[in-house]
Amino acid sequence: MGISLKGLESKEPRVKAALSFLNYLVIYCRTKGRSQRFLNYMFQNTTKPRGRPRSFNEIDALKKATQVFWSKGYDGVTIDDLVAGMGVGRPSLYAVFGDKRAIFLRVLKAYAEAKGARAANALHSPQNLHDSIAGFLRYAVESATEKGSARGCLLICVAPLVDDDEVRKFLQKAAAGGKALVQDRFRDAISAGEIPSDFPAAERAIQVTDIARGLTMRALIGTPRKTLLKDAEEAADLVLLVRHGSAAPER
Repeated sequence: MGISLKGLESKEPRVKAALSFLNYLVIYCRTKGRSQRFLNYMFQNTTKPRGRPRSFNEIDALKKATQVFWSKGYDGVTIDDLVAGMGVGRPSLYAVFGDKRAIFLRVLKAYAEAKGARAANALHSPQNLHDSIAGFLRYAVESATEKGSARGCLLICVAPLVDDDEVRKFLQKAAAGGKALVQDRFRDAISAGEIPSDFPAAERAIQVTDIARGLTMRALIGTPRKTLLKDAEEAADLVLLVRHGSAAPER
């Protein structure tokens, strides 16, 4: 389908001159058989040029930001630290991630999601309840003493020191999620007959997550990994003791 300038008129000299020139181009292109390609380019090509591709990976940049917050704490980190640590230019950093607070919240969420998935796997992979609880506590120790990473846990050792309502709410939600995860495992065990129906699942779930936090804090102050792993096993025995002094469920 051709393009027509018929009916386009103006008394403005500059507009009139422009319309005359465009009319000449239309006639020229039709004469030379080039109308489709040229006129499409002139009048129909509205695609905006794409911006320059990013020179960084967003997920990798957030992982690097995690290390920056680990090493200096939230209050000690500056935008310049994040620019250098994440390998992202200042304009791109603000455009993609936002300010320091926004970056920290994104780091927290990504960290909690990854840690929560691994904790859930440690808890639900074993068939035996004792092994499940012991595995959950072992994971707390292993992640807090991982070689090449800072000791402890970002959610336990760094984030609670941040004076921010949204951060506090996020931590409360994360803690509630951990408790619910363990409590569901206890309920599954009750349904399977591993523990009595009156087992205090909610109370013991809180105890398990509190023990996990305690092991993490002990890792932060330098308690040997071997000691913490032994304590995790013994803690699993204690948590599974039922009321009235009954023995823990068989392994």
